[in-house]
Amino acid sequence: MELTEKRLSGEELYHGRIIRVQLDRVRLENGTEAMREVVRHPGGVSAAILTQDNEMLFVRQFRYPYAQVVLECPAGKLEPGEDPFEAMKREQKEETGTTSDAYLELGRIYPTPGYCDEVLHLYACRVASWGEQHLDPDEFLKVERIPLQKALEMAMNGEIHDAKTQILVLRAARLVEEGKL
Repeated sequence: MELTEKRLSGEELYHGRIIRVQLDRVRLENGTEAMREVVRHPGGVSAAILTQDNEMLFVRQFRYPYAQVVLECPAGKLEPGEDPFEAMKREQKEETGTTSDAYLELGRIYPTPGYCDEVLHLYACRVASWGEQHLDPDEFLKVERIPLQKALEMAMNGEIHDAKTQILVLRAARLVEEGKL
């Protein structure tokens, strides 16, 4: 088994400000054809940002698709051609008003591989300085500090629903435990 699919044709169904939607016809490895709906996304960044007191910074913001306020690690969308590390520093400053002196790169994740090509680049850092938020005009969020141990409990008992945030909490807890963060 090669576990591959070959794109035969496709059309763009929608081109928006953030995403594009494609409908592709593909050839499966057994020779049959199938249709694939694909959401094209520019990718993003997110970080576990910890204070010197092992509090983790989160943001609460209304997420329209779920019609509710969601607790998340600070995150943002990559601009075309933007370096993920520079994007993370930008998003950290914009959303939390903080900066850091050193970052740990935690790799990348595929949040929804069944239909979307989004790649999220993950980082961890400690706050080095505090300042003012610089939110986008259409961005409304509240920054919260939650002790890392409490955040870990929240991730484990299902109080944190956002996947990237669950991953970052778990990784940050392990890194702190190992003395690496």
